[in-house]
Amino acid sequence: MDAAKVRELKDIANRLRINSIRATDASNSGHPTSCASAAEVMSVLFFQTMKYKVDEPRGASNDRFILSKGHAAPVLYAAWAEAGLFPYSDLLNLRKIDSDLEGHPTPRLNFVDVATGSLGQEIGRAHV
Repeated sequence: MDAAKVRELKDIANRLRINSIRATDASNSGHPTSCASAAEVMSVLFFQTMKYKVDEPRGASNDRFILSKGHAAPVLYAAWAEAGLFPYSDLLNLRKIDSDLEGHPTPRLNFVDVATGSLGQEIGRAHV
């Protein structure tokens, strides 16, 4: 990976961190440090490694991502906003009664395959 790509991924990680902290701040609830600690991993996976179609998040040929630490959902939401699935402004509705962006990911969202939160339970959902 060249230096320009590394810089791009670092910049994305910083935006993911900032946007997830903004979301938790707007909701007065959440786990901003859990989100911040996952930003680099999310950046590399979503914008370098994983293969998916933004316009078809549940497409059969897409790679899957299961966020075991579901309490870090805002960084997952920030990654999908960064990818263009929905506007960044939606992140500021985290945990609001009329928002689909809950405190933990749920399959009600078209980019979530399994609800998460209890750490470690998701390994049983992995498919080879």
